[in-house]
Amino acid sequence: MEAPPCSQVEELQQEQEHGSSLVVGLSLCDSAPLLWRFQDLKTVRSNSLVGALLGSLPRTPRQNIRLGRPLLLMPEEERVLREHHGAAALSAWNQDAAGAAELRQRYEEEQQRSLEEQSILALEDRKLALLRAMTSSSGSESGAGSDEALQCRLLALEQNFSFPRSALAVQLSTARAGLSHCQEACAFLEADRPIREQDSPRRDARYQVFRDLWGRGFFLTSAGKFGGDFLVYPGDPLRFHAHFIAVCLTLDESICMLDVLSVARLGSNVKKTVLLCSPAPDGSVHYTSLQWSGMM
Repeated sequence: MEAPPCSQVEELQQEQEHGSSLVVGLSLCDSAPLLWRFQDLKTVRSNSLVGALLGSLPRTPRQNIRLGRPLLLMPEEERVLREHHGAAALSAWNQDAAGAAELRQRYEEEQQRSLEEQSILALEDRKLALLRAMTSSSGSESGAGSDEALQCRLLALEQNFSFPRSALAVQLSTARAGLSHCQEACAFLEADRPIREQDSPRRDARYQVFRDLWGRGFFLTSAGKFGGDFLVYPGDPLRFHAHFIAVCLTLDESICMLDVLSVARLGSNVKKTVLLCSPAPDGSVHYTSLQWSGMM
């Protein structure tokens, strides 16, 4: 397998040495690392880390063809960033009880302010609806009597109108919640803080393969739909098709011949080469390519 020179790790280390800010803020949802800030998405993409978009677009929420933020990182992508001091939990900074109480008070004040604003708008909409209804029902009849009745109805509506809190529209204050990118927000991030431990022979093998291929300049995404661990792209997935399906195995792990045949035939059907990837104790990775040539 031919590969571009090992450059991703060196470039990331050089940028860290020159003091450029590559720290991205991860929001952990249970154990899933999510990126919300647009600048963080640009940062990881510039370092050949793809991830997967999960959120719906505000203007077209009822479709799943094109998705938006947040960006879900694979465990290997998160570990690469963490080992190079490029990521930290967005909530790594601790708040005392007074700070938490102040934030809660601000949140309740904003909710109350939003309720009052939406109540005024709802009352105006109800008045317009009543005005249209009474105007259409009166027809050609007009005069002081109809105007007086209209004013009485509007006054009664204004006095008796109540806007329930259950009808309050949800507003996501992403800028005030710290999801927008700014230089001050980086002060809360501690790049040397472990996000969570990931110890498993299988997981370590996947990570060593991911780090080796990523270091060679390839782009990697999940290959669950293709029966492997990673899809390996020669460039940005928006411009290239995947060339390889990487299957990660430890050196002492046995594999059934039927599994080898099935994954090789699957790779042939989707026009991709299957790579059996096994990390060695010295840190290198052994690659074995499989191609389906048919039956005699």
